[in-house]
Amino acid sequence: MTATATVRSLHRYPVKSMLGETLEQAVLGPAGVIGDRGYAVIDAEDGTVASAKHPRKWARLLDLRAAYVEEPREGEPLPPVAITFPDGGTRRSDDPAVDEAVSAIVGRPVRLTATAPEKPVFEEQWPEIEGLAPAEFITGTTSSHTDGEPVSTLQLAALAPKGSFVDLAVLHVLTTATLRALAAAAPGSSFDPRRYRPNVLLDVPDAAFAEDEWVGGAIDVGGAGIAVRMSTMRCVMTTLAQGELPEDRDTLRTIARLNRRTIEGMGRWACAGVYADIDRPGTVRRGDTAEVRTAQG
Repeated sequence: MTATATVRSLHRYPVKSMLGETLEQAVLGPAGVIGDRGYAVIDAEDGTVASAKHPRKWARLLDLRAAYVEEPREGEPLPPVAITFPDGGTRRSDDPAVDEAVSAIVGRPVRLTATAPEKPVFEEQWPEIEGLAPAEFITGTTSSHTDGEPVSTLQLAALAPKGSFVDLAVLHVLTTATLRALAAAAPGSSFDPRRYRPNVLLDVPDAAFAEDEWVGGAIDVGGAGIAVRMSTMRCVMTTLAQGELPEDRDTLRTIARLNRRTIEGMGRWACAGVYADIDRPGTVRRGDTAEVRTAQG
């Protein structure tokens, strides 16, 4: 079975958990969009990779925006990024004072780096939302509590090449059909794609959560071939304030109510979007037509 979609927008996040860039074209390589999550902030005290999935510690990273000063290229060292601060000022990643400036924003000593720790981990806080994640997974990974909610310490980039700063897999794909369905179910909330940080947002006429049916299939778009691996489990980060978007936990409650999916070997999760790998590197442009081939076709 095949379906057709159109690339609505392309996104890259140069620094993990900071706001990122909207692109007219994106080069997809084995590690995903070239330069995506190329940098991260590291807790200088315990070496944990900073992620806004632990809001008490790291939500203020979403007050910062990162953009490359020049286009990164596959196989070459990453160029510096320019980080825009809430007061409108900017600092480059190669500025000796950048760590001090970011530390002042997040309220704890940190360092900015493009080199992942040998065994990178991040923390994830679990809000009290029914159906969000399997209770046994949360219980089995809990390392602390914040505001009465469990916090897990998890391996970073479990399904990505060594050295990556992505949470799990190298590419995240989301559809406009899913966002429309969520908005219809909770009209008082804003289901802006920025909450979900997709690399590729596809415009499709299909019903809600169409991308879940693509798991095990493939997407040919532009010059690239994408292998769809699993549904994307959603987290507290999608509820946080960023830009003009307010904090809103109903955005996550709505996903947990409408779309729980079984992840092989991991139980049932609240999902929206899919994770994918790159089978054939290539360039994708906004407006490109994508051909989706499901596992059955």
